[in-house]
Order: sequence, then C-alpha cells, then structure tokens
Amino acid sequence: MHFKWNYKPQTTEEEKAAKELAEKIGMSPILADLLIRRGIRTESAAKRFFRPMLNELNDPFLMNDMDVAVDRLNDAMGRKERIMVYGDYDVDGCTAVALVYKFLQQFYSNMDYYIPDRYEEGYGVSRKGIDYAKATGVKLIIVLDCGIKAIDEIAYAKTLGIDFIICDHHVPDEEMPPAVAILNPKRPDSTYPFSHLSGCGVGFKLMQAFAKNNGIPFSRLIPLLDFCAVSIASDIVPVTGENRILAYHGLKQLNQNPSVGLKAIIEVCALTGRELTMSDIVFKIGPRINASGRMQNGREAVELLVEKDLNRAMKEAGLINEYNEQRKDVDKQMTEEANLIVAKLENQQHLSSIVLYGENWKKGVVGIVASRLTELYFRPTVVMTLSNGMATGSARSVAGFDIYEAIKSCRDLLENFGGHTYAAGLSMKTSNIPEFRRRFQQYVDDHIQPEQTQAILDIEEMIDFKDITKKMHADLKKFAPHGPYNPKPLFCTRNVYDYGTSKVVGRNQEHIKLELVDSKSSNVMNGIAFGQSAAARYIKSKRSFDIVYTIEENVYKRGEAQLQIEDIKPSDDSQEALQ
Repeated sequence: MHFKWNYKPQTTEEEKAAKELAEKIGMSPILADLLIRRGIRTESAAKRFFRPMLNELNDPFLMNDMDVAVDRLNDAMGRKERIMVYGDYDVDGCTAVALVYKFLQQFYSNMDYYIPDRYEEGYGVSRKGIDYAKATGVKLIIVLDCGIKAIDEIAYAKTLGIDFIICDHHVPDEEMPPAVAILNPKRPDSTYPFSHLSGCGVGFKLMQAFAKNNGIPFSRLIPLLDFCAVSIASDIVPVTGENRILAYHGLKQLNQNPSVGLKAIIEVCALTGRELTMSDIVFKIGPRINASGRMQNGREAVELLVEKDLNRAMKEAGLINEYNEQRKDVDKQMTEEANLIVAKLENQQHLSSIVLYGENWKKGVVGIVASRLTELYFRPTVVMTLSNGMATGSARSVAGFDIYEAIKSCRDLLENFGGHTYAAGLSMKTSNIPEFRRRFQQYVDDHIQPEQTQAILDIEEMIDFKDITKKMHADLKKFAPHGPYNPKPLFCTRNVYDYGTSKVVGRNQEHIKLELVDSKSSNVMNGIAFGQSAAARYIKSKRSFDIVYTIEENVYKRGEAQLQIEDIKPSDDSQEALQ
C-alpha cells in the first residue's frame, strides 16, 4: 500500500506551550505536545486525562427521560411485572443486555432477555420478539443498542399492553417511537453533556440512575465496567470524555477481575496473563462475541456473558470460538469474490464509492466484507445480500465522510436504514439497487474530499531514537486506552539504517524483524514491519530510510520498547511523501 505521510509541524506558540506543560507535569516536551494536539493544555486537564476518575462521570439524570425511565422500572418491580431486556445481536448489543440483565438480576428475578435472530428477524425490534414477550407475560421491555426507529413495532407493543424504555445511541429520525422513555444522547433535544456513548454505555447510565435512585452503592456497578470497555472498543466510538473514563476502568476490571464469561473468552483467545488493551478487544475478544450473532444467534453470546460457572462458560466460549473460525472461512471467501467484482469495475472506470450485491452472500458477514473493502480501496462501501426477499446490507466509511447522511439522501429507495457516521445498515427492494448505486455514487462524488480517498498516515511527532527513553516509553503508556480521537501516536524517524541483523520472518516470509540505528545515537531499536517484506532488499542495501511507527511493549522483554513499523520509505522518497 502506498501511504501519503501527513505531518503538521508545531507552531512556535505550540512549541512554547509544550515546553511549559512538560515542566509542570514532568514529561518530555514530545509527550506534552501530544497532549496539546489532543486539546489538553493545562496541568489539571492532563491529570484528568491520565487518571480518569469514576466520580467524574456525568449525572445520569441529565439525560432526557431518565427520571421517567427509572420511575417506570421501579413501578415494574413494585408491581412484580415481568421485564424483558432486549438488544441487538452485535457486541455492543450483547454486552449491553448482559450488563443490564446481570445488574438487575441481583435485585429482581422476574426477568428474561432476548436477542433477535439476524436471519429470521433482522436488525432491531421485531414483531416476533414482541409476540414472544406477550406470550411470556412481559409488561416492560428495556431495549438496548436499537429501537430508536422502531415506530410501528413499539406502537404494536403498546396495543398489547407492553411498555418500552429505549436505550439507544443511533441517530434518530424526525419522528420517534411511542416509548415510555427514550434515552439517547443523540436526540435532537438532548441536554446530556456527552453524545458519543455506546449502546452499552447508555444501558450503564440507566443502571447508574437506577442505583442512585434506590440508594444502591455505585461500587456495585464497577464489576460490570468490563462490558463497557468491550462495547466501546468494538463499536469504535470516540475514546474521549465519559467513554475514556468507562474504557479506562473497564480495562482495569477486564485485566484484574473479569466477569466469568469474558474470562472464558480471554482463555480461548490465549490472552491469559497478558496486559489486555483495546486492540485485544477489537481483534480478539469482540470478533468472538460477534461470531455468535453472525453465524448462529446472538443469544448464545449473552448466555456466555451472564454465565456464573467457569466450566460451563469455557464450553460455551469454545463453541463461540468455533463459530469465529467458521466466520473467518466465509469472510475470506466472500472478500475474495467481492474483490474480483471490484477489480472488474476498476477496469471500466474509477468510482469514488463501492456498492456490491451478492444474492448468496451470508448476511452476518457483509459488514466485515464492507470494512475490508473500505480499508483496501479507501472508499465508502455498501455490501448487500438477499434476505427475506430484500437486499439487506451494511455500509462502512472512510475517515471524515458521513456514510449515514449519504444513505439518508436515498431514503425514498429504502425500506429501512440506521447507523452512525462510519457504519450503517440498510434494506431495499432488489429492483432499487441500480438507482441506489447511481444516487449514492453521486452523493459521494459531491461530498467527499480527495484526501479522504487516500491511504494517509498522520504523523504526530518527528523524533530521534535518543528520544525513546525508558521514562518516555513508560509515560507514553499513560495515553491509553486508545481509539477514535485518541489514536496511538504515530512517530517518524528519518535516516535510519539496518544494524546488520534485520531479517525476513513469517510463515510466508512476509514480515521483517528489524534492528535499527540512526545517526543521532548508538541506540539499537527493535522493530517489526508486518507485511512489508518487499522493503527488505532496500533495507539490506545499507542505504538510509525513513520509518513511521507506533511504540509498543516488547512482549518478550517487558518494559522494553519495540517499534511497530507502519511504513518504510527510502529517505529521498519520504520527503516527497510528506509534501
């Protein structure tokens, strides 16, 4: 892949501010500048960033309808009504259901939970789910990570005497469902101070409010924070503000005392004994929870997450791990087929978006394929398949492009749609696909910026190897947890050389294990460059080159830094790449 390197040098004012902040917080000016780039300019703001405190969480009653929601929940318990916790089949939905169900179950037993079948019922609140609730005597449904567009379904539930509390974080339409309470920080009339909560995060705020109203100590909620961390990492919401607090303490819980179900998943991922990060959730834990809803039914994931017995949890985790292996095979095959179609289209004309339809593709995997195509081609992508007579699919976007708005512009062609800036779901009649493709493409052409369709590495700091001290490495760890709006910092070092011991590694000799030096010090830095073996010949030629990398922990030598190299360019070429 040919990356464009993007670097914005410090202004004189920023350099001065970084030096002043560095002195106050006892860190290098390099790291102080990273804080300033994140909008953190004072000592007190830096302390809050490095040590997020649970007492700084927003008052849950600042959220619209929260008082109504808690009153209705209290009434249901007082009247001994049956309560159903209902959620989406993805990681965010399953963790949200597990969190709310596990917490309430400590105080109330007349409860059930429900995850719709992706293949039979589709996304969101279904009539089948409501009918099941009616048949089992449910009077109140708490719906999580979906429901904000379920106008007809919730109206239908109302005729059956079933009330709804909606806990959602997707963008609402102009009209909202006739629920008793709608908890959604993206409501147009929202007064809540933080709008980027995950669906599980909204569920947590409801439980926080319920606990506060009923005199239950906040400490009873802390064991559930690992679910929040898993949802925040998997749903790719901004790791700022309240999400940073929840993710920070959720990761702490995940590492020190995870719930039984998550402990079993950690075991099957072979992550036991390691310091878990947001990346481990994104690439290992999250996909296994998701695999249940993709390949079978998400209810199995919730069963695992609420399990109390480790032996049973290990069996359930093993099954979910098998689903994940099956998912990988299907995903690989579908991605290869999709790539062939895109390659044919590329030969005809270069388009700024991708819209694909495969009648026999697996519905549970189209979102992953859309993500892979977006990463490969740097274009907004929609991938659909046939489900219950409709073209149903997922959309994924590139940095800075609002795919939800692009899909909304074609709403007259759609049966249903919903989502966020970077990910959305949609369904339409198959006969509407050609017109949707044309109009979606036109919207993208009119709104996308050229730089959004390029592979760009945003370099935060230009440094030398002498800057990478043990203290700098230790301080850098405090910037975690990482995610949108707080990415792992990318560094660039120029004019580095092979120490003479770099070599190609990997099953197919596709990676390079590097030992590097630069001209400013005698430090020998270890690095790994995944999938970049094509650069090996140049590296061994003894000529200088420039690298862009993140600084990671060396898993074999704890406390030692290792460079994860994202791109390598001959020194002359990288100057051009930074233009």
